[in-house]
Amino acid sequence: MQDTATTIAIGPDPQAPRLLEKAVVGAGAQVGELAAADAMIWTGTPGDFPAALPAGVRWVQLPAAGVEDFFEAGVFATHPDVLFTSAAGAFAHSVAEHALMLLLAGVRYLPEHLRASTWQQREFFPHVGSLRGKTVTIVGAGGIGRALIPMLTPLGANVIAVNRSGRPVTGDGIPAGVETVPADQLGRVWSHTDHVVVAAPATPRTRHLIGADELARLRPSSWVINVARGSLIDTDALVEALSRGAIGGAGLDVTEPEPLPDGHPLWSLPNAIITPHDSNPPQLRLAAFADHVGANVARFVAGEPLAAVIEPQRGY
Repeated sequence: MQDTATTIAIGPDPQAPRLLEKAVVGAGAQVGELAAADAMIWTGTPGDFPAALPAGVRWVQLPAAGVEDFFEAGVFATHPDVLFTSAAGAFAHSVAEHALMLLLAGVRYLPEHLRASTWQQREFFPHVGSLRGKTVTIVGAGGIGRALIPMLTPLGANVIAVNRSGRPVTGDGIPAGVETVPADQLGRVWSHTDHVVVAAPATPRTRHLIGADELARLRPSSWVINVARGSLIDTDALVEALSRGAIGGAGLDVTEPEPLPDGHPLWSLPNAIITPHDSNPPQLRLAAFADHVGANVARFVAGEPLAAVIEPQRGY
């Protein structure tokens, strides 16, 4: 039985985390050396990825949801006959919670209250509000978006889901009839959007997806939340819009540049909330990745389609 079992290598760390080993074995495969492996769970960086893989390796699971660094390192071009999957969707719930936290903090003016050192009930906070009855547009309604929608709708928010295909977004807890807009028609959502959550992949085509024109079409009360990649928002345009109060504020777990340098204007703007790319904290990440690995290994063993397949021609 052991001789015919699917063999999965875990690398590059020879002391593979027990959770990953357990996930592989629990899914019906065995952990083995790369030379004899059918697939590999990669836990290293793009720069460390092997220049050559054994002929038997048909699939590689990568550890991150965003894989732009693997494109830059030439990993997919070097291995055109290998199927790669990302961890897209594995961390969706953690990141969605973080997005909701940033959005609620902005809408309820939490940064101002956190800075206060005396009791104040100022009636001239013009944009303090609620999500009830407001429209939140999720740009890039993949795994994170599907996790976020069931968090928003119980609060009374309406959702516009923007995805590549325009096919209706469905899933557990997602109400029927959520408006879905294809990405190439993104321009038509701004006139009836109150707040924006950016959760799209970073590709050359999505660079500065939200810039000065898009920000100008939002409302003075609008908050822009980015939990994807900093390159999706034009930072200079965002700083300008925040500085003159053209939008309510921005909640950013990712920035361009990143890390955000000391002294950058975003640090001092009162309507900007910055978190250091920790929407997927380490203490949650490995367990979520192990669950993703186990599910994909089970599919691989059964000959079923894998989740989060990377399509190099699309850039993610």
